Amino acid sequence: MKLKAPVSIAWIADFVEARLVGDSTIQADGINEVHKITKGDISFVDIEKYYARTLESDASVILINKEVECPKGKALLITKDPAGAYVKLVKHFCPFEPSSKMISDTAEIGEGTIIMPNVFIGNHCKIGKNCIIHPGVVIYDRTYIGNNVIIQSNSVIGGCFYFNKRSNEELLYLKLESCGRTFIEDDVEIGACCTIDKGVSGDTIIGRGTKFDNFIHIGHGTVIGKNCLFAAQVGVAGKVTIGDNVLLYGQVGVSKDLVIESNTVVLAKVEWVNHCLVVSVVWYSGSGCKR
Repeated sequence: MKLKAPVSIAWIADFVEARLVGDSTIQADGINEVHKITKGDISFVDIEKYYARTLESDASVILINKEVECPKGKALLITKDPAGAYVKLVKHFCPFEPSSKMISDTAEIGEGTIIMPNVFIGNHCKIGKNCIIHPGVVIYDRTYIGNNVIIQSNSVIGGCFYFNKRSNEELLYLKLESCGRTFIEDDVEIGACCTIDKGVSGDTIIGRGTKFDNFIHIGHGTVIGKNCLFAAQVGVAGKVTIGDNVLLYGQVGVSKDLVIESNTVVLAKVEWVNHCLVVSVVWYSGSGCKR
């Protein structure tokens, strides 16, 4: 997420009660967790697995729970609870907005679009022209839908499920609040009872012309290309990248962080995990996947 205006590192350190190490002149202009970092961002790291990746990333400000040498041109904010500090910043810059109407006054709906009964459309959403949104659909805040999109009944667009596991605390899982968005491009069709999560700090994107059957789940921050076809009960975890013209047939599961290249076909009940290990293999073709 990009901020409306840059914020000084001194203010950030004071706000999250952290000790500043490094360049005290930095001004941050975004908030992103490790998978979506760009230059100028505030990010956080609290486990060994991601220390090097975060410190070597483009992040300008890093919330961290370990004494390390500060890379040149960055600022470290030393705190016992980097994830908690990150959540505090997200809540400040992207606070929850309750809704009092089924269709928010801040929502924009294009010409020729049909909104059926019992549809909820949240704050700061935009829906293009000639769409059909069927009964019972829920569209959360900061969702952007293109033209000629069909969403069938009881699908939920823009929810979020992302937790930070704690240690030695009564509350084992800390909810990482989302400041991300969801984009559904032109000519997409989403079946009944599908769930598409918004990005945690970036964007979830469903590419133009892609079609989903019923009971599809797409995790946070996943990017899906153009003209893909997913059959029933496909589950895709967070931070996955899927190319164009990919076919995933019934009950295919895709683990987090994977890349599935364009023109790949995966038939029913295939699970992609880690280094493309395939469980209950039926058949696949195309370029396959990679880490």
